[in-house]
Amino acid sequence: SRPRPPNAEEELSAAVPVLLLPPGRAGRDWPRSPAGMSTASQNGGSGGFQRVKRGWVWNQFFVLEEYMGSDPQYVGKLHTDLDKGDSAVKYTLSGEGAGTIFTIDQTTGDIHALRSLDREEKPYYTLRAQAVDIDTNHPLEPESEFVIKVQDINDNEPKFLEGPYTASVPEMSPVGTYVTKVTASDADDPTYGNSARVVYSILHGQPYFSVDPKTGVIRTALPNMDREVKELYQVLIQAKDMGGQLGGLAGTTTINITLSDVNDNPPRFAKSKTLHFVSITQTQSNNVGTIVGTIKAHDLDIGKNAEIDYSIIPGDGGAMFDITTNEHNQEGIIVLRQVRHKYTHTLEASNAHLDPRFHGYGPFKDMATIKITVMDEDEPPVFTKPSYTMDVYEDTPLGIIIGAVTAQDLDAGSSPVRYSIDWKSDLDSFFEIDPVKGTISTNELLDRESIAQHNITVVATKVKNPVQTSRVAVTVHVLDINEFPPEFAIPYETFVCEGAKLGQVIQVISAKDQDLPMSGQMFSFRLPQEGMKNKNFTIKDFDNTAGIVTLRTGFRRRSQEIYRLPVVIEDGGYPAQSSTSTLTIRVCGCDSEGSLLTCSAEAIFLPVGLSTGALIAILLCIIILLVIVVLYVGVRRQKKKETLMTSKEDIRDNVIHYDDEGGGEEDTHAFDLGTLRNPKAIKENLFRRDVKPEAGSTPRPPIASQDSADIQSFISQRLQEHDDDTSAPPYDSLATYAYEGEGSVVESLSSIESLNETEEDFDYLSEWGPRFKTLFFLFFKHGDFCN
Repeated sequence: SRPRPPNAEEELSAAVPVLLLPPGRAGRDWPRSPAGMSTASQNGGSGGFQRVKRGWVWNQFFVLEEYMGSDPQYVGKLHTDLDKGDSAVKYTLSGEGAGTIFTIDQTTGDIHALRSLDREEKPYYTLRAQAVDIDTNHPLEPESEFVIKVQDINDNEPKFLEGPYTASVPEMSPVGTYVTKVTASDADDPTYGNSARVVYSILHGQPYFSVDPKTGVIRTALPNMDREVKELYQVLIQAKDMGGQLGGLAGTTTINITLSDVNDNPPRFAKSKTLHFVSITQTQSNNVGTIVGTIKAHDLDIGKNAEIDYSIIPGDGGAMFDITTNEHNQEGIIVLRQVRHKYTHTLEASNAHLDPRFHGYGPFKDMATIKITVMDEDEPPVFTKPSYTMDVYEDTPLGIIIGAVTAQDLDAGSSPVRYSIDWKSDLDSFFEIDPVKGTISTNELLDRESIAQHNITVVATKVKNPVQTSRVAVTVHVLDINEFPPEFAIPYETFVCEGAKLGQVIQVISAKDQDLPMSGQMFSFRLPQEGMKNKNFTIKDFDNTAGIVTLRTGFRRRSQEIYRLPVVIEDGGYPAQSSTSTLTIRVCGCDSEGSLLTCSAEAIFLPVGLSTGALIAILLCIIILLVIVVLYVGVRRQKKKETLMTSKEDIRDNVIHYDDEGGGEEDTHAFDLGTLRNPKAIKENLFRRDVKPEAGSTPRPPIASQDSADIQSFISQRLQEHDDDTSAPPYDSLATYAYEGEGSVVESLSSIESLNETEEDFDYLSEWGPRFKTLFFLFFKHGDFCN
């Protein structure tokens, strides 16, 4: 059979969290036990507000964070001794999250959590409970306050906030030498369980290094690590919570460890240690100071540990030669120290390839002593160096000595030497030389931006024999002075998220200036003196760059949208130059990953590097393009007025162009009717020479009848056409057909009836061409002239 469900008393005595509400007057302070629990009497009181003896009760509940069950999570139970199980008591809940996060069964007092909770977001909730009469709503118990704590689970892995790390340790260090220290933090509750207990271990990098599992200190684990064998080590460190137990969450970081050099390798010559130099000839061609050979020893160390000093061991030839060190490549330069007139040497000659069958014949070698006498010869002066290199800063004042050359006559007479500069190598006379001392000084102001290097030739001449001269190349490097202050590499504008964390790097900045790298390309960054009290941001100086780091959390756009951070940039030149640039920081809304969501229009374009000026320029270009397009469309749509063209076949007495200001003006081009009145008077002027008449000269026709109505009909027809044409502008123009215009032969036209008064000869009309053919037939009888 199934077990029966527990009743109210059994449920109260079961192992579930129960909060017993203390009896008494509402608002009265009831004594609590030192353990945070209140006591009550078991003497059941009547009336509800009498003080009774009580047992131990709890004043806090626990709820598991990140609960993913399908039903609401059970938190605990409220109960009062006045509740007899008859549903006469109603339980109420108020405070943080009451009704939204936590709910209570008003009859049973059971408390449930409606959604999953995150301890890292809020670790506990303070609520108040009270028991009231279900009918009267009068309180049966005073209001009691209790706490619901969110019980932590291991849902956050350890994180290294400063990784990846870079460290250095000298080579050949003993075991246990300190290298660096790493630190990981866990957001879980360190006071509950092992969720925040972090243990460090090495995943990659053994057996060279070790890590302290508790402190994260990295030390050497292998002795005598040699930089010449391996210089760089990459160590992978793991931080695991739950004390490193199985099931714990882990995070990793990388440490790049470099072995620094120590002087643990001696210089070594090559296997073949015998050097052969140019021998002294019969003439004094090898003078004192002449380079006769070089030698180099190799040192596996670097930097100053690889610098070498050369010396000659006293013995054969020790007094004849000297050796110096070339600082650039650490070679030993062997030079001739003194020249003697006589040398004595013992020479040995031997076979290169011996045959062992003939060893009994004796040694296959012979020795001889030779004497060499050096004869003096008049030779040019000899410079102490094959070439000279000098450095001078630009804008150096005139007359400043930048260096000197030295030459000497090694002949027996030892003639004095005079110095000069070949004018072809210094056309602008930037330099001058002391003819006796050989010191070179500036003669003009030098500018590195114009000429960074001058190559001149110095001539040494013997006083006793000016024909004997020597030349040497002198290279003068014009050094840049640190004259330009540094500035931002680009116009930086950045943003900070409203939910930015403390110590978060929001921007990495760099700088530039116009000086050469040797005098101004190492930069340092800091806040100005007045900005040291900035409580929002600070600057963390890296290697030639810097990071902008937040000093607080809780940035709000409503409080302040823009922050302007002054940054002092100083270069490493001499004298040091510095400038102050301002970094604009905008407060923007971001998602949980720190990506930009909402911000001002300017900040949206920050990822692509568009500043305020660039945005304004883009908007102006768009507006100009729109105006050009609108004007172009308007011009295309504008209709041009068409000119009223006169038909080539339309012959009228008076042709009026209606595109003028008005008809009948003085500039109207009218046909001269005087031609019909007196054709003989202007016949020569009206004769068409560009069109050949269709017919030749014909006999004069009879005079047209004066009663012909053809001309009247023609004029009436044209008048009717003009009157019916409603589209011909101007509409108020008056065309006077009885007036031919100003300047004609006759002042006005006679009446039509006047055709009968005189007889005209219209034979000349046939000579005007085909355009006047119609007019020609109108003035003659139809029966006589029709073809």
